Formats: sequence, structure tokens, C-alpha cells
Amino acid sequence: MRTSSLLVTSLAGALLALVAYSWGEFAYRTLTVLGVLRSAQVAGFHVDDSDIVTITDTTHCEDLHYHSPSSTLFTACEDNAETRFKWFPPLANFDDPELGAKSRGSIHIINPKTMKSRRLEFENFDHTFVTHGIDVISDPKWPEGEAVYIFAINHVPNLEYHATENQWSTAHPKSRSQIEVLHHVIGTSTVRHIRSIWHPLLRTPNDILAISPTSIYVTNDHRYADHGIMRLLEDAYFEAKWTDVIHLRLKPLDEYKGTDAKADVDAVIAVPHMHNSNGLGRGWTAASGDVQVLVSSCSAGVLHMGFVTPSPERETRKIELLENQIQVDSVIDNPSYFTDPYGTRPGHKDDRSGYVLPGLSRAVTLAQTSRDPSLLAKDPIMVWYTRINMESNKPRYHKRLLFADDGSTIRSASAAVLVAIDPKDTMGTEDQGKRKAWLFVTGFLSRNMIAVKVDLD
Repeated sequence: MRTSSLLVTSLAGALLALVAYSWGEFAYRTLTVLGVLRSAQVAGFHVDDSDIVTITDTTHCEDLHYHSPSSTLFTACEDNAETRFKWFPPLANFDDPELGAKSRGSIHIINPKTMKSRRLEFENFDHTFVTHGIDVISDPKWPEGEAVYIFAINHVPNLEYHATENQWSTAHPKSRSQIEVLHHVIGTSTVRHIRSIWHPLLRTPNDILAISPTSIYVTNDHRYADHGIMRLLEDAYFEAKWTDVIHLRLKPLDEYKGTDAKADVDAVIAVPHMHNSNGLGRGWTAASGDVQVLVSSCSAGVLHMGFVTPSPERETRKIELLENQIQVDSVIDNPSYFTDPYGTRPGHKDDRSGYVLPGLSRAVTLAQTSRDPSLLAKDPIMVWYTRINMESNKPRYHKRLLFADDGSTIRSASAAVLVAIDPKDTMGTEDQGKRKAWLFVTGFLSRNMIAVKVDLD
């Protein structure tokens, strides 16, 4: 009897120790990623002011893409500094739908050499445009680098919800978010609206990845769109796998007629049961033509990876995520992949290709700052850079902090891309022999985008 009691007591103690260890590790990871244990200023991290350029007229540009064939950066901006703090469904901000309905955000192009931003004038579009995630792909019917399709999320206030005297229901959510399809000819000053896209599976859309003009992936970042304890739980509890990635298949865009956003849209769930699926990005392309897909679990600080087949004959709709993941010590938003144009051996020492992961270093304070437009409000940031080393039998990831700011230089970071500096341009300077790039960083609450000269070695 005594032996049995001792055994039970020992087993219970061991189980409690295991639970304490497991939950202790989980709690520490949660506190670290959300920035509870971190100050706004990252110790020992400094960038000279001379290496930072502020790009004007880029207010609240949440996403950013570099289109290498045309050497052009594309972004969608809110433009009005007031709107985002009163209507932005991704932050559960539904305070002023009337102001949101009046929003007229815009598409901007940025020259990475002159660092100048230029707004494009809309053709065939004069409606609400509350900007969020975008993607940009070449128009296959034009010579490479001469024209692009732009896919942009638009968080339109739901008039049906307000017509029901604010009675919440799944049939009438507060925002009727949709996707706008646009077309731009490089070198012109306009962007033409092709169509809008809506489907019931588009619940809380965050980011877009276009595989072709008729095949796109979209993340739903939350199950609970409105603020409250359940939304807080799904952010903080990494096992709350309540979000997903959906795939939309469209008819050829030149065959679309009319104004019905629901027309000619077929949707399936491509990746179910994800935690806080948020940013989407395009990684590297395999020799087979398969495209690597990047999906961030934002509040967990995890980047997931998988592959899709873009060819129409073997089109992939559902994505099998790989076991390999990249974890960083902050939340991460829209991932991007930097393809080194000056590397000669991918995955080896002279290649600087890698994943760029921007995010907030103190996401724990976002609930308080997201409605504060004052200059005193700050949202500190971190941008991570991860390279793959293929020189061993097993690929290894090398992570490092590429840039950090306490929120004084830029407030929030939701997208970041690298544009390489030609090594010839550093000849005869103090940077001679070093691999450099411009890191462009923007945020959903940033007053202006910035470009930072960074070291890739």
C-alpha cells in the first residue's frame, strides 16, 4: 500500500512538473513574441540617420511589393491620416463606418532609385477603398515588365449591417470586405479597375497571393472579427487554429462583364485550421516550376511554407504546409522573399537570398495605440532576415535582426522588401566589398514609408 501511494505520488509530481514545464515554456514564448518582456528600444541596435530615407506621401500603406521586371515598388495607401484610427476592420475598429465609406485610398508606385512616390489615378473606379493587403503580378499577355495586375483587399463598410440597426449577425457582419482587381501599364499615370471579387468564404481577408490572373490565395486572419475576449484568446493562444487560407478561381478577366462581385468566383479552403493566418508571400520557384508559398501565423511569430503548382493542367488549389517553420521572437506580418540578383550559387555563401519578416516588437500595446492618432503614440518594430544555407546535407536557417526601431522613425511595420544595391555602386566607398541593399519598410499605422541601407553580409 505504501509503495503504491509513493508511486502514485511520484507519478503525480512528475505529471505536474511536466505540465508546469510545458506551460512555462508556452507562456514564455507567448510573452516574448507579444513583446511583454521587451522594451521599445532594442539594446545595442543602431542605424545612422544618414542611412535612412523618408518617402513622403505614403500614409498608412499596409503592404508593399517589389516588381523586379519593371524595377518598381507597388503599395496601397489609406492617404487620409484620420480614417485608419476610426475604421479599420483588421484591428476590430468599426467606430465610424460613415467615414470608412468615404475613404478613397490609392495605389502608389515608388521608384527605388529616386525614392519618390507617385499616386496612380483610377480609371473606372470611384468607390470606397479602405486599403490593406495587395499582390502584384506581370500580365502574361504583355511583354515582361510592361504591364501588371494588382489585387487589393478593400474593407468596405457593410450597409446591410447598419440598415438592421446594428444587430450583429453572421449574415450581416460590420464589414463586407472584398478584393479589387486592377491593371496598370508601366510608365503610365493610371490604374484601371477590372472588377470586384466577393465570396462568403472571404470573412476577414488580410493578404493576397496571386499565382496567375485567375488563381489567387487569400488569408482570413481572425474567426472573431469584433473585439472581445474570444478575439483576444485567438490572438494569444497559439493553439487556437481558427483561421484559414482560401483559394479563389476566376474566369478569364477579359471575359468578365457587369458589376456583380460574386459572379464567376469559385472558392475552396486551401489551408484549414491555422492560427492567425495573416501575411501571404511568394518564395522561390523550384526547377519543376512549383512556387513556394509563405504564410505567417502573425501573433505566434511563425512562418509556414508550402508549394503550389501554377500550370493550368496541374493547378494546385489546396496547400500542404511543410514541417519546416521559421520562428522569430516577435509577431510577423506580411512576409517577402528576396532573390539576390548578384548571387551565383543559390543557397551558398555568395548568395544573399532570404526571407524578410517585419512585425511589431511590442504587439501587446497595439490595442491601446491603434485608436491613437497622436504623434506621441508609437508602435516599435522589428524586421528579421533569414537566409538558407544549403552547403550541408540538411538546409539550415540563419536568422538575424536586420532592422529595429522604437517607433520614432517609423510607426508599425507590416511589410518590408529588400532591393539589392549593385556592388559596382559601392566601389571606391567605405562600403566597398560589402553586399548592401535598401530595405523598404511600411506599416498600417506609419505616417511615411522609409528606406534603410542595410548590410547583407
